[in-house]
Amino acid sequence: MRKIENNNYKKVKLILLVLLGANLIVAVSKILIGLVINSSSVMADGFHSISDSASNIIGIIGIVLASRPKDSSHPYGHKKFETIASMFIGTMLLFISFSVIKSSIYKLFNPSILEISVESLVIILLTLFINIFVAVYENKQGIKLNSQLLIADSLHTKSDIFVSSGVLITLLCIKLGFPPIVDTITSFIVSLFILHASYEIFKDNISPLTDKVILDEEIVIDILEEFDDIKDVHNIRSRGFKDYVFLDMHIKVDSNLNIDEAHSLVHKIENTLINKLGKKIDVIIHVEPNKK
Repeated sequence: MRKIENNNYKKVKLILLVLLGANLIVAVSKILIGLVINSSSVMADGFHSISDSASNIIGIIGIVLASRPKDSSHPYGHKKFETIASMFIGTMLLFISFSVIKSSIYKLFNPSILEISVESLVIILLTLFINIFVAVYENKQGIKLNSQLLIADSLHTKSDIFVSSGVLITLLCIKLGFPPIVDTITSFIVSLFILHASYEIFKDNISPLTDKVILDEEIVIDILEEFDDIKDVHNIRSRGFKDYVFLDMHIKVDSNLNIDEAHSLVHKIENTLINKLGKKIDVIIHVEPNKK
């Protein structure tokens, strides 16, 4: 199980490194194109893309720390570093949404006609298609590898999709004769999408940090019903992650069961839970005699 977990971390790290490289190539390309065509807006978009790479860097740092094995200081492992990195990305999105809201309010009181060059439009369209591909790919890999970090980073990429789409929608509306205030309205709607993406990241990652119950008690009880030696199950507690659960419970068994038999029963329970639930589970079971 540890080997599989390490392989997943390596895959996530490789994906983030590739995306970081791709983001930097896109950013440098925009800056060079801006220099060649003497477009400050294209150059500014290039520097914005460099700032987007920050989420990839945070993700890589988080994965490197999370992949470290258990030690005396961290007997439960370092997996929460991945959760912390995801929360950082969620916080970045929160600030981005506030920035867009601030910009929307400014535009409301200082309206202006949005103008954009053909070169900038091409860059926006190209970036939009790249970001759509990256967001879909990252999300699929995040689900496949049980990586909340990749899923969080895909939501960060979606924020760029929202911004680019907002610009294109605004341009189209203005071309159709809508008043300039449509830019303010579109920006505000985009900020709500980004705010929702930030909320999704916090919602999915706050549970492991606050030790929220990860397994329904009834599911555990239903699985343990197949063991005739177990007379009662109580004090079930669980916490952890979708793919790695820490579970402890008390069970009552026949008082005639000896230590070796009780020990064997505990191992059978652990293996059954792992096989039935399909995830890594650290189980601690307190065995009590069933007093008649």
